[in-house]
Amino acid sequence: MASTELRGLGIALATPFRDDFSVDYQALGEIIDYQIASGAHYLVSLATTSEAVTLTLPERHEVAAFVRSRVASRVPLVIGMSGNCTAEVVSHIQGADLAGYCAILSVVPYYNKPSQEGIYRHFKAIAEASPLPIILYNVPSRTGVNMTADTTLRLAREFPGKITAIKEASGNVDQIADIIARKPEGFTVLSGDDGLTLRLISLGAEGVISVLGNGLTRLCSTMVSEALINPASPRAAAIDQAIQPMCAALFAEGNPSGLKSLLCNLGLSADVLRLPLVPVSPATSTSIARQTTVLRTLFPDLMPPARH
Repeated sequence: MASTELRGLGIALATPFRDDFSVDYQALGEIIDYQIASGAHYLVSLATTSEAVTLTLPERHEVAAFVRSRVASRVPLVIGMSGNCTAEVVSHIQGADLAGYCAILSVVPYYNKPSQEGIYRHFKAIAEASPLPIILYNVPSRTGVNMTADTTLRLAREFPGKITAIKEASGNVDQIADIIARKPEGFTVLSGDDGLTLRLISLGAEGVISVLGNGLTRLCSTMVSEALINPASPRAAAIDQAIQPMCAALFAEGNPSGLKSLLCNLGLSADVLRLPLVPVSPATSTSIARQTTVLRTLFPDLMPPARH
């Protein structure tokens, strides 16, 4: 996998559900088409935003196959495959149909709270078993443990060509800057926080795996693309400043609850989640809708049309 495949705007695809909580494949297909037409550089299936942990294993296989078929090689595809039992993750990878996918996104094991050596051995086992390159995913707010810069760099150096990137969502800018400064050639650092994307690109990150990009694809793609050309781009800076209140509203009650509210507001999917996730409160939904109106006023050429 060339590192250029992971440059720019990647989108952590949401999974639309019908009112009966079944997967809404018609809406998923329309969202995929909308995102590709609006400038997404690659898509990530079955990551956190997809509510993958509430999908059965057969459903995950079905979603992965559907995404692959709908994308039809128009953009690169990444698939999320994670867990807190290393042997089970390895087994799933070895038994999965990964045709059409260029990399696996795998999160630091959650709940167990492994040591740094445990994290290292977990990803070592995955790298040795996987036919595809691995994108590490560090998100301590969800997993309960932070993967340090030293562990990330140890993995990157010991498995060149196998562990090729990291989605960094620690929120620790100093840690991410340290990874960027010391990373080996060919290792890609990606933002895992929409609100930090521009700042991290200015430090040397090569893009983002985005939540906000699900609904505001062209706006996010424009910001990322212009920043990668010129981190001091005035337009990228203006977009970054304008999306900060939206990011705050979007994540106020967790992801993807806020995102589902946004997608519903945009007319892209129903505001339906599987338990234990629930829709956001009316106040947060109103805030997300208000910020959508603000962004549409500021950047009418980059926003999806208003729902009628």
